[in-house]
Amino acid sequence: MITLHHCHQTRSMRVLWLLHELDVEFSLRVHPFDRTLRTPEFLSYNPAGRVPALELDGDVLWESGAIIEILSERFPERGLGRLPGEIDRPDFLVWLNFAETVTQHTAALTQQHIMLYEDEMRSPIVMKLETARLARCFDAIESRLSTPVENRDHLLTSGFSAADIAVGQAVYMARHFLRTDDYPSLTDWYDRVTDRSAFRNSLPPEGAELLFARDFYPVWPLPDPQ
Repeated sequence: MITLHHCHQTRSMRVLWLLHELDVEFSLRVHPFDRTLRTPEFLSYNPAGRVPALELDGDVLWESGAIIEILSERFPERGLGRLPGEIDRPDFLVWLNFAETVTQHTAALTQQHIMLYEDEMRSPIVMKLETARLARCFDAIESRLSTPVENRDHLLTSGFSAADIAVGQAVYMARHFLRTDDYPSLTDWYDRVTDRSAFRNSLPPEGAELLFARDFYPVWPLPDPQ
């Protein structure tokens, strides 16, 4: 039995996308993105008070990258992981974990734009720095996808994998703070992977409470010196 503990528009979305791609039976427990994640009940699933948490045959797992790797290896016939000894295994692990590099900058921007409610608590300097760091991540993805390699439609030469899921969901979140217009290869890849039905099934349903109230949050301008 598989149960995913999930908040809309968070890291747990990449696990939800993977579960839909794997086409396995699972149940979904949606939590509000608030202090509910700090209750003793939820902390018994994830002691850090974060999502995802995954109940899997009596065990409880957390950390999205680890969950993705475990599920991909548990269902190898789906071809979404790369097993030890396969030629793309090193690249699979690199890109799977790179999703968290992207997300840490998005998380910092989410805090600045959304979690800090008072304007005086926000920092235009932090916003600009984190947006620039996010741009470096987009540069890395663009470089990978624009490399002239036969069949470079996905992050791995061997085709679509859970690495595309992890990084694709990270870009989904990052696009709330940095547009992809200047990254043509990244944009083409993102459009391709998010056209999959499993991605669409992982999106928040209509009427759901969202983390991001707007599609895009521009960097605040620095105040004019007086």
